[in-house]
Amino acid sequence: MTFVRTRLALDRLSPGQTLLVTLRGEEPLRNVPRTAEAQGHAVLALETGADGIGRLLLRRGP
Repeated sequence: MTFVRTRLALDRLSPGQTLLVTLRGEEPLRNVPRTAEAQGHAVLALETGADGIGRLLLRRGP
């Protein structure tokens, strides 16, 4: 479900624009970046804070 929301947000962007996604849990931290890349988007950064919350910066692909 997390990637569905991420994809909807990416679809509203123009190619080249960036999106910051907040992720909670191990599964979204593994799957969202992988799926985004598979769909042609670029992962610019992925950081996990001491609180366990991940921050993923994506750039929308063409």
